[in-house]
Amino acid sequence: MTNRTLISASTLSGDDVRNAQGENLGQVKDIMLDTENNRVVYYVLSFGGLFGVGDTLFAIPPEAMKLNTNDNSFVLDIAKDRLKESAGFNKNQWPDMADPSFRSNLYQHYGITDRYIA
Repeated sequence: MTNRTLISASTLSGDDVRNAQGENLGQVKDIMLDTENNRVVYYVLSFGGLFGVGDTLFAIPPEAMKLNTNDNSFVLDIAKDRLKESAGFNKNQWPDMADPSFRSNLYQHYGITDRYIA
């Protein structure tokens, strides 16, 4: 099997997200891009709810998500209970990743150093 190093972003939407223990954490709902710096800013994880109703959305730093090309899923190394405690948002109020405070808190929550914050 060939390990793919270049894939279409559109193929990632809807991919399952699991933690290191194999628990289902939801699905990739969207991928947010910074067009000025040409990079992924965050993945949008949809968690909970039923058929997209009542789900909570979470901004996940790209450095926290590891793509598993063997089964077309992502691994997010976080306990399900900790994810439930994370600051989520609803589909009508998306976070402002340009806000340095939001970005800093987000990256800190997932134990990631944001190399793009000056």
